[in-house]
Amino acid sequence: MNLQTKHVCVIGAGIVGLSTAWRLIQDGWQVSVIEENAAPGLITSYANGAQLSYSYVAPLAEPSALTNLPKWLLQKDGPLRIHPSLSPHFLRWSLSFASHCTKALAHQTTRDLLGLGYLSRRVLREWLADAPTNSAAALALEYRTNGKLVVFRDLAALASARTQADYQRSLDVSCEQYALSPSECVQKEPALAAMQSKLVGGMYTPSEDVVDSHGLCKYLERLIVSHGGKLYYDTCITGAVLEGRRCVAIKLKTQSALSQEAEKAETSSEAKGANTSEFKADFFVIAAGLSSRELLQKFATHAPLLGLKGFSITLNCEHGIAPSVSITDSHHKIVFAKLGQRLRVAGMVDLGRENRDIDDTRIAALIQQARDNFPEAGDYSKVQTWAGLRPATPSGRPIIDQTACENVYANIGHGTLGLTLAAGSADLLAAKLAGRKSSLPLEPFTFKAA
Repeated sequence: MNLQTKHVCVIGAGIVGLSTAWRLIQDGWQVSVIEENAAPGLITSYANGAQLSYSYVAPLAEPSALTNLPKWLLQKDGPLRIHPSLSPHFLRWSLSFASHCTKALAHQTTRDLLGLGYLSRRVLREWLADAPTNSAAALALEYRTNGKLVVFRDLAALASARTQADYQRSLDVSCEQYALSPSECVQKEPALAAMQSKLVGGMYTPSEDVVDSHGLCKYLERLIVSHGGKLYYDTCITGAVLEGRRCVAIKLKTQSALSQEAEKAETSSEAKGANTSEFKADFFVIAAGLSSRELLQKFATHAPLLGLKGFSITLNCEHGIAPSVSITDSHHKIVFAKLGQRLRVAGMVDLGRENRDIDDTRIAALIQQARDNFPEAGDYSKVQTWAGLRPATPSGRPIIDQTACENVYANIGHGTLGLTLAAGSADLLAAKLAGRKSSLPLEPFTFKAA
C-alpha cells in the first residue's frame, strides 16, 4: 500500500489525537485533523499534571478499590470522591470496573501499561531529540528529565510501594527505583525540608520526565503542519455516511455554521441540517477524549468510557521555594511538577460528575494541601485553576483498536495517563493501521479487553 496516496482523518486535537496524527505522518500517510474547539489541547490536555510517569501506571482497578469503596462513598473531601449516578454509562462502567478489581488482573494491567509507558518514553524522546532549543514551540514545552519522588507519611503505604517496585523489577522491563529515608528525600529535593518531620520515606525514580501538555500539543501541531498535515478547528461532527461496514465520509459543521444555525432557529424550523458538509477520507481515527463515547455511536460502536474529573492549580514560583524534582504526595494523591517558573499541582478523582465546572471546595483543598507541602512555593492567592475529564476504561488500559466499521479506528480511554501513554499509543495505532507487526501485543488494548 502506498501510504502517501491514502488519507487518514484523525478526530481530536488533544495530546492523543495530535500524537496519532504526527506518528501517521511519519509513516507517510496524508493526514487531516478535525477538532471541535478553536485550538489544540484546550480540554483534557490543557493543564493536567505534566508528569510523564512511565513507571507509575498501576490501575485504579485493583483489590483495595473494593475495600475502600465505603470510605470513598462517605468521604466528601478525599482524593477520590464518588457521586453515584443512575446513568447507564456510569452503571455499566462501575460493574465492569468491579470485575477488574482482582490481584491477577491488576498485575496483568500493570504489565501491559508498563510496556506501553516505556514505549511512549522511547517514542516521545525521539520526537523531542531534534527540537530546536531556541524555538518558541520548544521553549513552551518546558521538557525536562528530572526524576520523580513519591513521598509517604504512612509506613503501610510505603511498604506497599516497595512491594509494587519489587514486582515491577521482576518483570522484563527497565524500572529503576530506589527507596529513600526522610532525610534522603530532603537531600534529593531540598524544597521538602518543611515537611520532613511528616515523612516516613519515599520512592525515587530517576528516569521520569515532565512536559507542559498544552505546549506539547502546540509543538506537535507545528510539526504536523510543517509536514503537510491539515488541521480544521471549530468543526463539529454531526454524522457519518456509511456503506456497509465502511465509512465513506463524515458530516461536519463549522463553528460559524453552528452560530448561523442557532440564529436561524429562532425564526425558522428549517434551520436544522443547514450548512452541513461532507469530509471524505480512506481511514478515520477517533481520538477525541470523552467525546469519543458519543462519536463512536455514529459508527455502531460502544465505548466503555467514564470521565474521571480531576483538578489542577498553577502558580508562579519564580521567587519561591518549589521542588525541581517531580513530587507525588502519596497521602493526598496529588502531584507537583515544575514547568519553568510555574508550579503545576494536580490531583483528585471525582466519579459520576461529567462536567468541567470548577469546584471551589476541591480547588480550596488542593491549595491547602499544596501549601502544606510547599508553603513558600509562591503566592497561593493567585493561582490559575483548571478542571478536566480524563476518559477512562474500566480496566485502566486504553483502547487502540478497530471499530465496527472496518476503516474506523479508536485511540481512546487513557484515563489519568493520557500524557504519559500518548506517544506509545500512537505508535501502536500506526502499526495497526499499516498492517505491520507492532512493538507490543495489541490484544490488551482492544475493546474486548477494556
